[in-house]
Amino acid sequence: MKKYTLMHKNFPVADLELDEASGAISTVGIVYEKERVPVGIPVKKNIIDRAALNAWWKGRAIPASRMGIENALTKLHMSSTQMLLEKCLGLSLSDQYWVCPKNSGITWEQVNFFENTFSDDVGNILFDQTASGNPVSLMSPDNTSDGWLKKKWKIIDDKRCLIKGGSGATQQEPYNEVLASRIMDRLDIPHVKYSLLVEDDYPYSVCEDFITPETELISAWHLMQTSRKPNHISIYQHYINCCEENGVPEIRKALDQMIVLDYLLVNEDRHLNNFGVVRKAESLKYMCAAPIFDSGTSMWFDKPTAMIGDITKLVCKPFKNTHEEQIKLVSSFEWLAMEKLSGIEEEFREIVRGSLFVDEKRCDALCAALKNRVKMLEKVIHANQTVYTIDDYKNDVKENIAYSGSGGYKKGEM
Repeated sequence: MKKYTLMHKNFPVADLELDEASGAISTVGIVYEKERVPVGIPVKKNIIDRAALNAWWKGRAIPASRMGIENALTKLHMSSTQMLLEKCLGLSLSDQYWVCPKNSGITWEQVNFFENTFSDDVGNILFDQTASGNPVSLMSPDNTSDGWLKKKWKIIDDKRCLIKGGSGATQQEPYNEVLASRIMDRLDIPHVKYSLLVEDDYPYSVCEDFITPETELISAWHLMQTSRKPNHISIYQHYINCCEENGVPEIRKALDQMIVLDYLLVNEDRHLNNFGVVRKAESLKYMCAAPIFDSGTSMWFDKPTAMIGDITKLVCKPFKNTHEEQIKLVSSFEWLAMEKLSGIEEEFREIVRGSLFVDEKRCDALCAALKNRVKMLEKVIHANQTVYTIDDYKNDVKENIAYSGSGGYKKGEM
C-alpha cells in the first residue's frame, strides 16, 4: 500500500492508501476538510463513503472504451488505465484535485499542469506516435482525460489545448465541433471555441482549456449527487434544483441554449458528464454554467449517407429520449434570433471542404439536413408561441366559431 493525502490545491482533504496492484483506493483515513471532499461524495460523521470516492477516482482515469487504449497500455507497460492515475498524481486540467505522497513536501504550485509543463509522451502514444522521452514520462494530463475518442493535451503558444480526433469512415466529429462553435458564435451562446487541424489528411478539433488555476469544472452528474432525487421529480428538474440550491445563476437559460443547440445538431451524446457548472477552487463558490463543449457526436456522425436526415433511429440525451420531446423543455426562446442562422449550412460546407472523408454526396446531404433542422426549429418556436388569449376568446364568441359540440374553444395564434 502507498500512502497519500488527497489534496485540493494546497488544502489537505483526506488521507488515502492506494493498492499497488489495482490503483484503487483501499483505505480512507482522516478527513481534514469535509467541505473540500469532491462534489457529490457522501460524508457521514466525518467518514467518506469509500465506494463513492473510488468511483470518483476511477472516473478520473482514461475510460477502457478509448480508441486504441489496449495498444497504448501495452506500449506503456501498464495493466489498466487506472494505474496511470498515480503516475501523474491524479492531476487534471479540469479541476484542482490531486494526491500527494505522504511526507513528500510537494506543493500544488510545483506540479499542477496549468502552470507547469508536462510530457507529450502519453499523448503521442495514444495517437500511435513515437514517444520522445526515454524512458517514457508518465507525468501528463492525458492520464486523466475523459471520453472514447482519441485525444491529447498539448501546450500551444503557452495555452493548454486539447486535440481530439474523429471515428469511423467519416471522421466527422472534428467538423461537427467546429460547426457547433460557429452556430454558438452566431447565437451568442457561451461556449468553448473549436478550430480545425488537419494532419496527414486526418481532421482534429482543437480547443483551449476553459478551466484555469482558479476554477474547476463540476459535472452535472456530480452536482446531482449533492441531493437525493425524489421519485416524482424529473432528471431535468432535479438538475435545476441542485444548481439553484448551490447558487448557480441563470441555469435555465443555459439549459435552454444547450437543448436548442443539441436539437439543431441532433447531438446523440450529451450525457451528464459533458456539461455542468464552474466554481471557484479557493472559495468553492459556484460561478456559472460551464460553456458548452463536446458536441462532436452529432449530425449523423456514424450513419451512412443514405440515412442522413432520418431522425427515427437517433439517440437523445440527457433528459428525454427524442429531441422532439427534449426541445419542449425549453422555457424561453426570447434570446434566440433565428435570422442569425441564415446560411449556416453553407458555412458547414466550407468547414468540410477538401475532406478526404466527407465526400460531396455526404456533404450535400448534411447541408440539406442542417437547413431542415433550422426550419424545424422555426416550427417549434412558432408552435410555442401559439396560445389562447382573452382577446381570442372574445373574438371567438362574437364570431360564434369557438364553441364546439364537445365543449371547449379553439386555439388562436398570436
